[in-house]
Amino acid sequence: MPPAPDPPINVKLLLIGNSSVGKSSLLLRFSDEQWLPEDEASATIGVDFRVHKMDVKGKKVKLSIWDTAGQERFRTITSSYYRGAQGIILVYDVSSRETFDALPRWFSELETYVSESVVKIIVGNKVDKEYSRQVPTAEAEKFAERMGSLFVEASAKTAVGVRETFRNVVEHIIDTPELWGTASPAEGKRGAKTKTATPASGRGSGGTMPGNIDLGAQEQAADGGCSC
Repeated sequence: MPPAPDPPINVKLLLIGNSSVGKSSLLLRFSDEQWLPEDEASATIGVDFRVHKMDVKGKKVKLSIWDTAGQERFRTITSSYYRGAQGIILVYDVSSRETFDALPRWFSELETYVSESVVKIIVGNKVDKEYSRQVPTAEAEKFAERMGSLFVEASAKTAVGVRETFRNVVEHIIDTPELWGTASPAEGKRGAKTKTATPASGRGSGGTMPGNIDLGAQEQAADGGCSC
């Protein structure tokens, strides 16, 4: 009998950044190849969640992508979702200097919740608004280099750079086997085993905090079921 195919690698990504930078739009463009105009979009309440499958470097990967709210009042809710993340996508709006200037605060938060080995990428979204750009590409590239982060500019509206963003992160995660072993990167130093929890209740049967999930149990959400 032929050998059984290797199971897919489970990868958890987290989208963070200020409110209205287009995190949800990037996720929608990547997962559903759709774009929702800004005047029709609504702010994320708490955390949204999508599952996406892709082939990277000859390996099958199952992504769980968590889209967090940028408003300050939700920070205590979303901070628990950092647990178990192997990749962090930090988004700012190239037409909003304020959202770029907030990135150091987001990196400070990462220092609290994730290990240094977690792959990070800074995404300058909304390059379709080049006429109102406030953050030069060269400045953002230098900041990303200083923070040890990948960098890309993208537009959820035109799809420029969107797939590249997610593929770059996943490729770097695949190149870092310790990120997708049995221990989560946040818990690796303690040698703790990865636990699972459901995103809806925030606690699994073992009472763990949300973040590490059983992607198999989320297949219904990926196929159009409720992902709330």
